[in-house]
Amino acid sequence: MTDHRRKYSSELLDGPTKAPGRSMLRATGFTDEDFEKPQVGIASTWATVTPCNMHINELAEASRLAVDEAGAKALLFNTITISDGIANGYEGMKYSLVSREVIADSIETVAGCEAFDGLVAIGGCDKNMPGCMIGLARLNRPSIFVYGGTIRPGKNHTDLISVFEAVGQYAKGDIPLTDLHEVERTALPGPGSCGGMYTANTMASAIEAMGMSLPGSSAQDAVSEEKLQDCRNAAAAVVELLDKDIKPTDIMTRKAFENAITVVIALGGSTNAVLHLLAMASAIGVELSLDDFSEIGKRVPVLADLRPSGRFMMSELVQIGGILPLMKRLLDKGLLHGDCLTVSGKTVAENLAEVEDYPEGQEIIRDFDKPYKADSHLRILRGNLAPDGAVAKISGKEGEFFKGTARVYHSENETYQAILAGDVVSGDVLVIRYEGPKGGPGMQEMLSPTSAIMGRGLGKEVALITDGRFSGGSHGFVVGHVAPEAAEGGPIALVEDGDQITIDAVNNQITLHVDDAELKRRRAGWKAPEQRYKRGVLAKFAKLVGSASEGAVTDDFK
Repeated sequence: MTDHRRKYSSELLDGPTKAPGRSMLRATGFTDEDFEKPQVGIASTWATVTPCNMHINELAEASRLAVDEAGAKALLFNTITISDGIANGYEGMKYSLVSREVIADSIETVAGCEAFDGLVAIGGCDKNMPGCMIGLARLNRPSIFVYGGTIRPGKNHTDLISVFEAVGQYAKGDIPLTDLHEVERTALPGPGSCGGMYTANTMASAIEAMGMSLPGSSAQDAVSEEKLQDCRNAAAAVVELLDKDIKPTDIMTRKAFENAITVVIALGGSTNAVLHLLAMASAIGVELSLDDFSEIGKRVPVLADLRPSGRFMMSELVQIGGILPLMKRLLDKGLLHGDCLTVSGKTVAENLAEVEDYPEGQEIIRDFDKPYKADSHLRILRGNLAPDGAVAKISGKEGEFFKGTARVYHSENETYQAILAGDVVSGDVLVIRYEGPKGGPGMQEMLSPTSAIMGRGLGKEVALITDGRFSGGSHGFVVGHVAPEAAEGGPIALVEDGDQITIDAVNNQITLHVDDAELKRRRAGWKAPEQRYKRGVLAKFAKLVGSASEGAVTDDFK
């Protein structure tokens, strides 16, 4: 009888007719005994193109060795990664969200071809993390995700967002060029993902809360013995998952996604979590919508004082216990589903049973009676400007209501240059369109313009609306993911300079103060722009991608 742990590899490698395949693997070091073991693919996102992933080769090797020690046979392969932090504000940023789909496709392709029985995926940057998770969900084989870990703070408590905002300060004349260069040289001290509750740390926390990472994986420094041990532990855990035949569909349930959303809100996480959790749910076959974020947000407060809106970095949360004490508090308050299964083989409640609370005197995580915001900072807005929804990140520090005058731009870079030049003034509502999933294509992040706004001291005086999206490092009065997008003829395509726009983050409404007759007149004269990319990955993405309101996925052919 075939070992159930070798469900896939046995079909590829057993019997006389499979001798050629076995011969190929013998050349890589396989022994006779190895062919009797389940095979575990180690998906590494290692690359030297970004600090987020430059150390992952070592982590992947630690997992590979530990899989072998646990009684399975590991095979290591790579997938791609790109750097949002480097590409922001440049045409190449269009490839960022696209890379999520390429990563998912590549993991599915390698594991499907090579017949891996289980998988460990190690990611450390904004898109390769959800990309890994989508790939694991599609394959639905015993799997575990390992986060590469957070970067440590730079000189004077700086990080990448400090550099972006220093550009705006320099443009305004608040700091000299020498200060900008000093921040540039010292803000990033080594390996790891961007240091605040930006997209990478947000997604790591969401994946752990969902149960697809081991407890503690999301809150460890990239360069640490704890992170290396996390990789070893994950290797042992995936072999246990194989033994018990526990698959992503057993873990990534509707309740698990609700847990992930709850933790993201409590941490004050990135708007990108909305996009990626919707995409991950689509991949695993779980019904999830924008409205679920609104419903959960009504009962979950923001408890964390983490950057970009707060003071502290992820490495400082690591030092006081990470997200596990927060999850324990949420569970005790009845805000988490404790019965959800996790990759540890235990339930959420069992994982948290022995977790100790945060130390006395810490200031990063507040109690429920003194939240930073009583309900979610992630606001799902609807109205005549966004009939299918938009996602706002409103911490409350910039206010919860904004009415201003539209200033329309057709690209991120055009807007960025206008801000740096001083053309943007108090009361403006910047409208950046044709940057959506299809229109960009690729739904660029708006970190450069939002950082320039903050650097010029306009964070409370200017709003920004886009059918693109935001970096987890963006803050201020910002609304993204406007759907339908401009390239699809959404109302955002019809806005003109001088129109009045209201953003109401209390009633979750976004209103273009133009009557229906005038909008009808404008629509009659609107023409869809020609797609400038005719071949290659951007053209394929533009042709296949769906709405941001459904996760901007490329494989939902309903």
